[in-house]
Amino acid sequence: MRLPTLFAGVVAATICALPAQSQDRFANVEMKTEHLGDSAYMMVGSGGNIGVSAGEDGLLIIDDQFEPLAERISAALDDILKGKLRYVINTHYHGDHTGSNAYMREVKDATVFAHDNVRVRLSSKEDHKHSELPVVTYAQGVKFHFNGETLNVIHLSNAHTDGDSVVMFEKANVLHTGDLFFKDRFPYIDIDAGGSVAGYIAGVEQLIGMIGDDTKVIPGHGPLGNKADLQKFVDMIKQTSATVKQLKIDGMPVEDIIEAGLGEQWQDWSWAFINEEKWIRTLYR
Repeated sequence: MRLPTLFAGVVAATICALPAQSQDRFANVEMKTEHLGDSAYMMVGSGGNIGVSAGEDGLLIIDDQFEPLAERISAALDDILKGKLRYVINTHYHGDHTGSNAYMREVKDATVFAHDNVRVRLSSKEDHKHSELPVVTYAQGVKFHFNGETLNVIHLSNAHTDGDSVVMFEKANVLHTGDLFFKDRFPYIDIDAGGSVAGYIAGVEQLIGMIGDDTKVIPGHGPLGNKADLQKFVDMIKQTSATVKQLKIDGMPVEDIIEAGLGEQWQDWSWAFINEEKWIRTLYR
């Protein structure tokens, strides 16, 4: 007779523990910042790297990681400059880049900008908050004239997703790529959200053509990079893509390709989120 009560208690305890587990995931995350020149900064925590413009006009950030980190992001921004956070730019819709949107709007009174499709995809989530949605959206791009800098926001179509943007700090010579660049790692290409391998390669090659050898490149994930790192990255994608494409044409099933692997040359590119198997499956699709 006590089983239903006991079962209910276990379920309740499990449900109550879920938020705590979510918080524990971020318990030891520290926000670290690096000054890249002029008004430009890079901030690293957990999730997508954050770009920052700080100066006499206030603060602008590019991406805002996960919701549980919002207060820590805000505190780290105060350490850079105790000014008003005026704008947030989302490079795409994934939660590790947009998770703190609601906090930045509700608490910091910032205006969120993103490509049209970012708002579409965020609003299609059943559990979305209205306050997490971008307020200003664009089809091709937009320019910010802010802190003595021109930040050129450019949309790249059907690359990582169907709503990607990159941001170029023209004076500081800094490029924030969003998830068009995973430094020394296999990338995540969200095919179900309009991304494609061909579009991703084209997008990265477009970025390489925009920058010089001395441009500092903030990747979506990983440490600060440069043009040579971006070139090495796209070379990896093109070579591994060509390998998998030929094996598929030859009739080799994806499971056999996974078993054979891509070779020792690419072993170090595997990481926790996208290992070799996941990368091969993406290329095979």
